[in-house]
Amino acid sequence: MTRSEKLTETICRNAYRVGLSEIGNVDISGLEYEDWVRDFCKNGCKSYNSSWACPPAVGTLDECRERCQQYGHMMLFDRCYTLKGSFDSIGVQNAMSDFKKIVDRFDELISPILSKTLFLTNEGCDRCAECTWPDAPCRFPEKLHHTIEGYGFNITKMARKAGLHYNGGPNTVTFFGAVLYDE
Repeated sequence: MTRSEKLTETICRNAYRVGLSEIGNVDISGLEYEDWVRDFCKNGCKSYNSSWACPPAVGTLDECRERCQQYGHMMLFDRCYTLKGSFDSIGVQNAMSDFKKIVDRFDELISPILSKTLFLTNEGCDRCAECTWPDAPCRFPEKLHHTIEGYGFNITKMARKAGLHYNGGPNTVTFFGAVLYDE
């Protein structure tokens, strides 16, 4: 087994260890940065222009592309949660909070074994009661995970390419994230 294969195996083992449901590789050279996804952020998300994790703070799509192209590997991951019903908004909020904790734990486990990483995750950042954007620097830049949608990624398409299920079935919610890394 090559060093790269061993590293991938270690990353995957840690992904499942922290409770992620599925993982799959994504070809960085084939990433599509789609304007309509960014427009959806701008017009349909309360976190837009309110957090260092979201647009416009993450930069333009060209800046996001340049940032991603600095890495050799990308792994998409998800976690599927069961809800009490299709209108279980509290369940969705609890699932989102849990997912963010899982991603933080995954970051803590794998970042020390990689030369550099960039974590992307669903929704905005909620580490601080009030974000410093745009008046002051982020209080926790080493823990900041940009939003995957903020980079213009169509998660449905990415999940399909990576072999992940986009929809976990009735009364579920699935959250996605990605880690870009170099060995």
